[in-house]
Amino acid sequence: MTPIQAQSLPPILAGKDVIGQGKAGSGKTAAFGLGLLEKLDVKKSRIQSLVLCPTRELSDQVAKEIRRLGRGVHNIKVLTLCGGTPFGPQVGSLEHGAHIIVGTPGRVEEHVRKGSLKMAAVNVLVLDEADRMLDMGFQAALDAIIEQVPTPRQTRLFSATYPQAINSIALRIMKQPVMVQVVSTHDNDSIEQHFYKVDGDKHRLSALRLLLMHYRPESTLVFCNTKRETQNVADAFVAHGFSAAALHGDLEQRDRDQTLVRFAGNSIRVLVVTDVAARGLDIDALDAVINFHIAHDAEVHVHRIGRTGRAGSKGIACSLYSDDESQRVAVLEANIDPIKDSEALPPPHILDKSPTKPAMATLRLDAG
Repeated sequence: MTPIQAQSLPPILAGKDVIGQGKAGSGKTAAFGLGLLEKLDVKKSRIQSLVLCPTRELSDQVAKEIRRLGRGVHNIKVLTLCGGTPFGPQVGSLEHGAHIIVGTPGRVEEHVRKGSLKMAAVNVLVLDEADRMLDMGFQAALDAIIEQVPTPRQTRLFSATYPQAINSIALRIMKQPVMVQVVSTHDNDSIEQHFYKVDGDKHRLSALRLLLMHYRPESTLVFCNTKRETQNVADAFVAHGFSAAALHGDLEQRDRDQTLVRFAGNSIRVLVVTDVAARGLDIDALDAVINFHIAHDAEVHVHRIGRTGRAGSKGIACSLYSDDESQRVAVLEANIDPIKDSEALPPPHILDKSPTKPAMATLRLDAG
C-alpha cells in the first residue's frame, strides 16, 4: 500500500469520517474506492455512494478505477454524471438503477434539483480534490448536494492542498474526522529541478522555446496560472511550429477529450494547462514539467512537478521566474535559493533548428 492508503484505510473501514491530504498519484482513489466497495450492498439496486470530483476527466478516471477495484463484485454499477454530455441519457441510466455515482458538482446538483437523482439510500459521501472544486466556484452546488445527502453517513474528503476553506467545510459536514496527511514531497533522485530567471512575458516565451529545444522531451506539461495565458502560450507555440495544444475550462468538452487522447497517445508533444485542468490527467510517462509562471504556493508547485519522474522514471522540472517572483521561489522549498540556484538559459542559436515532430498520429474512426 501507498502511505495514504496505509493510513486512511483502517479508519475508513472502521466507518469513521476521514480527511486525506496527498498529491496526485498518491493512491487516494484506491483508498476511498476500496472503502466504498466494502460498504456496498450490491443486492440493493439503489444509489449508496456519491463521489464528487472537480472535472469530467477526473470523474472518468475515478469511475474507471472503482470499476477496476470492483471487478470481483458481481453486478456492480458505477455511473458518471458530468456536464458537457447530454442530460437525457443520464436520466435513462439513473432510471435503470446504479450503486455508485461519480460526477461533477454542477451536473449532480442539476439531477438532484430536477428529481432524477434520489439520494435517500446514500450512506457514503466522497469529495475528491475538494480544494479545486472550491477554486472552480462549486461551493453553492456542493452545499445544495450535501444538504440532500442523508445523515448519519460516512464522509471522506480528499485534497492535494488544505486551505482554510476546506477546513471550514470539514467542520460543517464531518463528524470527528480522522486527519491523514502524507507529506507532499518529490524524490530528488527522480526529478531534476532547474530555475531560470526571465525579464517579462515576451522573454518567457523565448525561454520556454529554448528549454523545449534544448531538452527535447517527448511529452511536456507547461503550467500557466490563467486560462487566457494557457491559450495564448499554446497558440504562440503552434505558430512557431511546435506540436502544442491548450487544456483549460473554457474549451468545449469534445475538444478537451480529443486533446487529452492526442496527448496521451504521443501525437501532441506539449500540453499547456492550468492547475485545475491538469487534475485528473492520468499520464505516468511524462518527461518534463515547465512552470511558465511560479505557482501561487509551495504545495501547488510540488503537486505540479510531481507529475513527472513517476513509476521509477526520470523527469525534468523547469521553472521560469522574474524579479517579482523571487520571493515566491524562495518559499517553495527550504533548500532552494532563487539567486544561487538560477541557471543560464540555453544559447539562442538552438532556435534555428526545427522543433521535433510527434512520434505518433491519432486517427479518429467513427465506425459503428
